[in-house]
Amino acid sequence: MGFSYDRYSRMISNPVRNYWALIAGRHDTNAFSVIDAAYRESQRRYHDWGHIVDLLTKLDCLKALAVRPDLIAAAIFWHDAVYVTRDDDGLLRPDAENVRASAALFERHSKFDETDTQAIHDLIMATANHLNARATVEHYPGFSRDLDLFLDLDLSSLGASWSEFEQNLARLRFEYAWVPEPLFCLGRLQMIDTFAAHGDALYRLDETRKLWCARAHQNLARAQEELRRQVARLASSA
Repeated sequence: MGFSYDRYSRMISNPVRNYWALIAGRHDTNAFSVIDAAYRESQRRYHDWGHIVDLLTKLDCLKALAVRPDLIAAAIFWHDAVYVTRDDDGLLRPDAENVRASAALFERHSKFDETDTQAIHDLIMATANHLNARATVEHYPGFSRDLDLFLDLDLSSLGASWSEFEQNLARLRFEYAWVPEPLFCLGRLQMIDTFAAHGDALYRLDETRKLWCARAHQNLARAQEELRRQVARLASSA
C-alpha cells in the first residue's frame, strides 16, 4: 500500500512532500506517520518540522553539491526523530543518546538496501559530534562530501539573521525549560564558545562557508557577549 498524502497535504510544505515522495518507497508504510508524530511533539520548539523544512529547503537549493541528495534527505527526516532533553530520572539526557535512538528508529522503518541504510545511519550518527565527525567508511564515491554537506546544513541556522538566531535560542530555551536559568545560560555559552573557536572550520565546504560563515560568527560573537552579561547578572543576584 502506497503512502497517502491527503491527510498531510494542508499541513506540510512542498520540500517535505517532494523529498518524501523521492524516498517514500524505500520505507515501510508507517514511516511518515512516525516522523510526523515525532516532529509535532509538544516539548519541541526548535527540533520540530520547522527545522526539517529549513534543512530540506536549503538542500534543494544546494543539491548540485550532493552526490546522493536522496540519502541526505532521508538523514534530514530522521536525524532528530527522537529528541528528549531529560531522562526518566530527571537528569539531562546526553544528545548522543537521542542521535543513537533516532538512527535506530530509522533502521526499524528502512527498506533501503544495506549499503544505503548504513550510509544514512552514519549521516545521522555524525550529528552526535558535529564539529569532529568524519566518515570512517566511504559507502559510495562522494559519501564524505555528502556527510560534510549534511553537517553544514544542520549548522546553517547559525548563519541566519540575528532575529532568527535569537528566536532559535528562545526555542531551545523552551525545550530546556526545566533547566534552571544559570545552568542553561552556562551550557549555551559553552556550546557557543565551542562553535566560535572553530573559526572558518565551522563549515566544511567552501560553498557553505561562503554562504553562512561570516554571519554565523557575527551571531556567535553577539550571543557570547549577551550570555556573558546574563551569566554575570545571574551570579550577582544569587
